[in-house]
Amino acid sequence: MNLDRYSLVTRNTEEVVVEDELRELLDKNGEPVTYVGYEPSGALHLGHLLTANKLIDLQEAGFRVKVLLADFHAYLNEKGSLDEIKEVAEMNKECFLAYGLDPDKTEFVFGSEYQLNEEYTKKVYELSLQVTLNRATRSMDEISRRRENPIMGQMLYPIMQAIDIGWLDVDVAMGGTDQRKIHMLAREKLPKVGYNSPICIHTPILTGLDGEKMSSSKDNWIDISDSYETVEEKIMDAYCPEKQVENNPVTEIMRYHVMPRFEEIEIERPEKFGGNLVYTEYSELASDYMSGELHPLDLKNGVKDYLNRVLEPAREKLKKA
Repeated sequence: MNLDRYSLVTRNTEEVVVEDELRELLDKNGEPVTYVGYEPSGALHLGHLLTANKLIDLQEAGFRVKVLLADFHAYLNEKGSLDEIKEVAEMNKECFLAYGLDPDKTEFVFGSEYQLNEEYTKKVYELSLQVTLNRATRSMDEISRRRENPIMGQMLYPIMQAIDIGWLDVDVAMGGTDQRKIHMLAREKLPKVGYNSPICIHTPILTGLDGEKMSSSKDNWIDISDSYETVEEKIMDAYCPEKQVENNPVTEIMRYHVMPRFEEIEIERPEKFGGNLVYTEYSELASDYMSGELHPLDLKNGVKDYLNRVLEPAREKLKKA
């Protein structure tokens, strides 16, 4: 499937803020820069890999990628000691490269490399004078470890993240929809401290394997280090309501993780049930699933096999690391 540059950049996204600015950026035919920030807090799972898929799309569309391994942000969000977080960050870096980010087009940056810089700190102070406490609190609603009785470190978090976008000199800030409030703060306030407003691209938040919100406490995800057998077991046990594609983790995995990596996919079925099905577009698969032509068990069998094919190169590289 050959996509034009704009379609490649925007496929499988929830929203672009704003589309006209993105089209203008792409029309310049340069090498724009995008960034994603990740809190190093454990093994990479399908939620992280959704934004990694988008970064791969952007690299194919001619973007340079900056990945911020936000160790200080993770520390402020109570994800562990700095030493523990940095160790996880190094592991995350290797995982992203193993998964498929182009090492020649990807720059990994640790927050601690520049966030104690005098000029950076000055910018944080300047922006803090532009943002109310209520705005900072709302910006952390989706990603905070403490929604009740928040600590002051959480109020620094969105200010720092906004300055990161300006400091790293990016054209496009990318992340899940849980980052939207902070990105909108950055778009509105960064010009007041001497930086440009970023274009923002948001990916959806995936449904957990149990049909609920993804959560580390529920272990309802698949991560990059899961074995072939573990992936198979998790997919076969996953919530997968018949004739429903919304809030269905199995159809979401097919849409966001499998089909972007293959020109076509083939779902194997016994001849007595109509034989194999071949798809080149997710819309075709979704239509068959909603009509009942594609059964949940057949879908799960296809997803487990193809997802393992997606994850296998990364697993192999990590075993050798």
